[in-house]
Amino acid sequence: MLYDKELILDTLKQVKDALIVIEKRCSFAKSADDFCDSDEGQEKLDSICMKLIAIGESLKNIDKLTNKKLFIHYPHIKWKEIKGIRDILSHHYFDLDAVVIFDICNNEIVELLETISQIIEKVGNNDFLDNFR
Repeated sequence: MLYDKELILDTLKQVKDALIVIEKRCSFAKSADDFCDSDEGQEKLDSICMKLIAIGESLKNIDKLTNKKLFIHYPHIKWKEIKGIRDILSHHYFDLDAVVIFDICNNEIVELLETISQIIEKVGNNDFLDNFR
C-alpha cells in the first residue's frame, strides 16, 4: 500500500503548530480557575478546545491514511484518548471541565509535541512509511 506521504506530513505539521499554540495560550494559567475567572481566560479555554478538536480530528485522519499503523509505534502516547477528546469537546461542549483541559495542557502537550516532532522527522525520510505496509 502506498501512503500519501505529503498529506500525512502536512497534517502532522498542522498538529505540531496547534500544539505550539496551545502551549502559548495555556501558559498564563496557574490553575484551572484561571480559565474561568475572566473573559480572557474563557476565550483562551475556548480556543484551546478548538485546537484540541482539530488535533483529534487530524490524528483520526492520519490513522485512516496509515491504516492505524503509524501511531502504534509510539505506545507511550495516549492516542485513543487524544482522539477521543475531540468527540467529547465536539458533542458535549457544555459539560466541559476546565480542570481536565488544564491537566491536558500541563501534563500531555509537551510529550505529544515532542513525539509529533519526532514523527515528522521520520516521515520526512523517504522509506519510513514503507516500513508500515
